[in-house]
Amino acid sequence: MSVLEVRALSKSFGGVRAVNEISFSIREGEFLAMIGPNGAGKTTCFNIINGQLAPDSGEILLAGKDIAGLAPRNIWRRGVGRTFQIAATFHSLTVAENVQMALLSHAGDTYRLWRPAAPMHRARALDLLEQVGMHAAADRPSRELAYGDVKRVELAVALANEPRLLLMDEPTAGMGARERHDLIALVKRLVVERRISVLFTEHSMDVVFAFADRIVVLARGRLIANDDAASIRDNAQVREVYFGTGKTFAGAPR
Repeated sequence: MSVLEVRALSKSFGGVRAVNEISFSIREGEFLAMIGPNGAGKTTCFNIINGQLAPDSGEILLAGKDIAGLAPRNIWRRGVGRTFQIAATFHSLTVAENVQMALLSHAGDTYRLWRPAAPMHRARALDLLEQVGMHAAADRPSRELAYGDVKRVELAVALANEPRLLLMDEPTAGMGARERHDLIALVKRLVVERRISVLFTEHSMDVVFAFADRIVVLARGRLIANDDAASIRDNAQVREVYFGTGKTFAGAPR
């Protein structure tokens, strides 16, 4: 069963077609990587799916319903979580309070100003922090966290709306090799347990080839390959446009 279907998606900026008739789907519980060289159209495609940009044409079906052109907040309420390349939290809040803010929004409690917010959804926030390995830091100010821990808190926030689809833009950007693998292994475990589908963009090929169930490759706005890791690694067109003819994927298992 497909959770997300992208059909003939296109977007132009002036005379440049950044996304050109792209089509792919994501099955329930699938961990799908989107890769490509700089300028391939990954970010544009990602931002269209998330609602930050409206497509010129095409469809984006979430569980069969077209979400193309909806505002990000409406897409979020339909069960799409999101993490960003540059992770950030509310520095004035504690770790738990950051997660509680997302839970308050998901529950529609943000306008109930006559009730103290501090105790609301705290138990659920602590549960989410436990799942991402940040329970011990629940009452620490977010501004004190190391960057890798901020990424984990961001993941807890993204899971607050119980998403059916999680969009992750460069989830391991700025992290060392061990941190990268630990974070993606954590994400993979959590989404497998919940049958969440994941679409992620990533420049670290060691992460992509170690964890992705399937890989879609973009180049100059077009989708040029959509297959498993072994087939992508051996695809001559992918090697040519992504790494240059004759080169192999750094960090890819042979």
